[in-house]
Amino acid sequence: MDNATRYLRPTGLDPIMNKIANLLPKLGISVAGSRLLAVRGRKSGEWRTAMVNVLTAADGSRYLVAPRGHTQWVRNLRVAGDGELRLGRKVETFTATEVPDAAKVPLLRLYLEKWGWEVGKFFEGVDKNADDEQLAAIAPGFPVFRLA
Repeated sequence: MDNATRYLRPTGLDPIMNKIANLLPKLGISVAGSRLLAVRGRKSGEWRTAMVNVLTAADGSRYLVAPRGHTQWVRNLRVAGDGELRLGRKVETFTATEVPDAAKVPLLRLYLEKWGWEVGKFFEGVDKNADDEQLAAIAPGFPVFRLA
């Protein structure tokens, strides 16, 4: 699979589990910092939503990592440049800047340290203990956005 276009589609029970998981932030329930990401569709202009984990770095900057790769929300966010993080009635607007591959290594490691238990299966054998070279090799397949 080409890292530049890597996308792991939901399979099996994933679509059902995703619907349940997306319902939790709508109800105001956050699991390990999860939020409902809302981004305008690049073609329709309608709001599209997906549950995401918001990664906070040591310096306080925040990021979104796409463990499934170049998903629809990633493509929409690239075009829109902004979106919302929702939890219950609380809505936080943000602008997003995509992080270059060369800067992703520490962010991917931190993401795997925090959520590897949840998203590790999407990293195809790479975990928080991977060396920098391994993380750099997979970086193009995992879009990362800095939030402001």
